[in-house]
Amino acid sequence: MSDPTAVPLIVHSATRDAVEALNSLLRRTGVAAHCTWIPAAQDIPDALAQINPELLVCCLGPGQELSALAAMRDEVSSTVPLIAVREQVDEKMIADDMAQGARDTVSLQQPGRLQAVITRELRAFRLERTLNSTLRASQDYRSQLETVLQRSNDAIAHIQEGILVDANAAWLELFGFVEATGLVGQPVMDLFEEATQAPLKAALAACLQGRWSNHTLKAGAILGDGSVVPLELALAPGEFDGEPGVRLIVAAHRRDDRQLARELETAVRSDPGTGLLTRRNLLSALQERLEQPIAGGVRYLACVRPDKFGALERDLGILGSEQLLIAIANIVRALLGPHDIAGHFGGTSLMLLLERGNQRDVEAWCENLIDRVGKHPFQGGTHTLHLTCTVGLGLVASAKPDVNLTAMDALDATRRGRERGGNQMVTVDRADNDTRVQAYDQVWVKHIKAALMENRFRLVQQPIASLSGGDQKIFDVAIRMLDAQGKEVLPSEFLPAAARNELMKNIDRWVIGASLSFAAKSKPDLLFVRLSRDSALDATLPQWLETQLKSTLAEPGRLCLQITEEVATRHLQQTTQLANALRSRGLKFALEHYGGIVQAQSLIGIVPMDFVKIDGSLMQGLGGSPDLQRRVRVIADAAAKHNIQTVAERIEDANTMAVVWQLGVQYIQGYFVHAPEEVVLKS
Repeated sequence: MSDPTAVPLIVHSATRDAVEALNSLLRRTGVAAHCTWIPAAQDIPDALAQINPELLVCCLGPGQELSALAAMRDEVSSTVPLIAVREQVDEKMIADDMAQGARDTVSLQQPGRLQAVITRELRAFRLERTLNSTLRASQDYRSQLETVLQRSNDAIAHIQEGILVDANAAWLELFGFVEATGLVGQPVMDLFEEATQAPLKAALAACLQGRWSNHTLKAGAILGDGSVVPLELALAPGEFDGEPGVRLIVAAHRRDDRQLARELETAVRSDPGTGLLTRRNLLSALQERLEQPIAGGVRYLACVRPDKFGALERDLGILGSEQLLIAIANIVRALLGPHDIAGHFGGTSLMLLLERGNQRDVEAWCENLIDRVGKHPFQGGTHTLHLTCTVGLGLVASAKPDVNLTAMDALDATRRGRERGGNQMVTVDRADNDTRVQAYDQVWVKHIKAALMENRFRLVQQPIASLSGGDQKIFDVAIRMLDAQGKEVLPSEFLPAAARNELMKNIDRWVIGASLSFAAKSKPDLLFVRLSRDSALDATLPQWLETQLKSTLAEPGRLCLQITEEVATRHLQQTTQLANALRSRGLKFALEHYGGIVQAQSLIGIVPMDFVKIDGSLMQGLGGSPDLQRRVRVIADAAAKHNIQTVAERIEDANTMAVVWQLGVQYIQGYFVHAPEEVVLKS
C-alpha cells in the first residue's frame, strides 16, 4: 500500500533502473516519495493530469534534447519543475537544458547534488503553489467584497489620503449622485460641512494607524443639492488597488415594528419643522428626567432666544422668519449631548436641559452655541443674514429639583441678557450667604461628621484611557457619601457645605488613605486623587502622606495628587513647594481643569508636574471650533516640550476624542470612556 503522505513524482526513463535508483536515493536522504515510471514520452501528458505530481524527472540519453518533453509539461502543468538526469554533466549541458525548460540537470553519479536539487525544487514548487493559492483566495475575496459592497444597503466609500477613490451605489444615492465619476477623485472633506471636518480628518488618520475601535462619528453631510443632513459614520481600515485606506460606512436603517413605533411616537411629540419637542411634551420629558437622580455633574435649564426677532419678522414675513427659527433649532440640535433634552417653550424661545460635568462646561457649551449662531449665514429671501441669540441659565437643584422654579430662573436670565443688548449668556446666581444656606450647612455639617465617624464614604473610580493603545489601569478617583439609609449622596450636594465649614481636609485625607489602601491591594498603574484648596495649602500634608505610605505599604508612584489651575495660580509658591515635596517622596503631581482660565499665566515649565489635565470646558464644541483646537494644541505642545503628559477631561463623544488625539493629547477621561464605578475596597 502506497504512503498517502509520500511526494508524488513522475520519472520518465527507458528502463526502470533509474526509478529504483531515485527511490533508493530519496529513501536514504529521508524524503518519502512515490515514483511513477512512465517509459513512453507520449504518456507524460496523461500522467501529469492524473497524478498531479510535484516533480517531473526525465532521464535522457547522450545528446538527447528535452524541448519536446518540456513542451508536453507546459501544455498540461507548466508549474511542475522538470529535472533532467544525464550520465555526464557539465556547465554547458546544464545551460542548454535549462534553456529548453529544465530547472536543472543532474547526474546519478553525484547523489549529494541530486538530493540538494530535488529538495530545492520541491520546496520552490510548494511555496509557489501556496502563493498562487493565496493570491487566488485574495482575488476571490476581493471579488466577493466588491460584490458585497455594490449590493450592500449600507452606503460605503473608500478613502485614500483624503481622496474618495470608490463608492458603492448606496453612497452615490445617499449623496444624490447618479454616477461615481461625480465623486471619485474629490477630497472627502468637500462632502461634509466645516464643523465636521476636523473630527473626520482626525478619525481617518487614527483608523489608518489602527487606533480607531468601533466608534461612531457624527457628521453633517452636504448632499448634491446643497442641503445638509446629519449622519453617523463608522470607520474601518480597508484596501483599494493594493493600497491601504479607510472605508466610511453609513449603516442602512433596519427598522423593526418596535423601532418604527418609537419613531412614530417621537414624531408625534416633536415639532415637524425642527424635530424638537413641543412645549407640552418638553415639560413632560423634563419632569420625568428630573425625577431621576443625576449620576454625576450638574444640570441646568437653558433658555435660547434669538435677538431682535421682531424686526426680522417684519422684514422677512411670517414664512421667512419661520425658516430662520428652524435653522437656529437645527444648530441647537447638532450641538446637543447624548443626555440633553430640547424643545419649544413658547414664542421664539427654546428650552434645553443640559447635563455636564460642572458649571463651566455648561457655560462653555452655551458660549459655543452663541458663537455658532453669530457666525452662521442665514438665508432670508435673497439676502444672507447674521443673527445673534441670548442664552439664560437656571441651575437645577440637586435636592428636590423644581422644573417650574428653574425654568423661571432661565427665563429671567434671558430677559436680563436681552436688556443688556443680547448676544450673551446670563446665569441666575442664587447667593450662598443668606439664612437658607446657613441652615442648609448646619444640616450637612452634621451629616458629614457622622459619615466620617461611621465610615460611610465610598470611592468611585473613572477609567482614564490611553490614546496610544495599551492596557494601563489608570483611574480618576472621586468620593460618594452614603446617608443613614445607605443611599448614595453626590459630591455636589455635600462638598460645597464641607468647603464652607472647613471640613475638606478631613474628607481629603479619608480619600487619600482609602486610595493608598486600594493601590496597595489592587496595584493599579496610577490613581489620580484631587486635593482641595485647604489641603493644597496644608504644610503638614507631605509628612502625613509619608506616614500613610509606610503604614499601607503602597508604592508612592501609583498615586498622583492633583489640584486645580485656579488654586495653583492664586497660590503659586505653596503649589511649587507642595509639588516638590510630593515628587521627592516618589508621588506624582498634576494640575487639573487646566486652560479654562483664558488669561491665566501658563504654569507649564514653572510648576513641576507629571501630568496636566486639560479643562473639560475646552472640549465643548471642540470639533467645530478652530480657536478651541488652537488652545488645546498650545497646551499639548507646551506639555510635550517639558515631558509632561496630557489628559483631556470630560470627553463625551467620538468626535471630540478624534480631535484631541490629533492635537497630541495622550489620555482621555469622561463618560465616553466609562461612567464612574464604585471601588469595592472601603477604608
